[in-house]
Amino acid sequence: MVVVIIMGVVDVGWTLYQRVLAPPRYILTIPDILGVFGAFMAVLIAIEIFINITIYLREDVIHVKIVIATALMAVARKVIILDMEKVEPLELFGLALLVFAASGAYWLVHKTPVFTLNIPTKEMGAKKDQEKL
Repeated sequence: MVVVIIMGVVDVGWTLYQRVLAPPRYILTIPDILGVFGAFMAVLIAIEIFINITIYLREDVIHVKIVIATALMAVARKVIILDMEKVEPLELFGLALLVFAASGAYWLVHKTPVFTLNIPTKEMGAKKDQEKL
């Protein structure tokens, strides 16, 4: 995953280099900016996914809030780089529905209190039995 992120950063730099040096030099058009920004956001999404994986491997818990935030970032990237001349209305409606669903899920996760689930194990039961003695 680290290699993918590094290659993504190199790709962003190479894309920016090519767009800046293409005629007319040192002038970025709107499609150029959207291309570079889309590549940059893809790197940020890859970093977020890497963070999600490392947190899961370290704590063995899926942090739903971080996963939904990553999904929101991916949807935001899609909305930002969307070419409105080529998109179908039904696809745009579906994307809007996805934005509302993901943001609603994030709001619900953000507003709910954090509960810790303590599942008794055999070791915990043995400790309680020893404490009673």
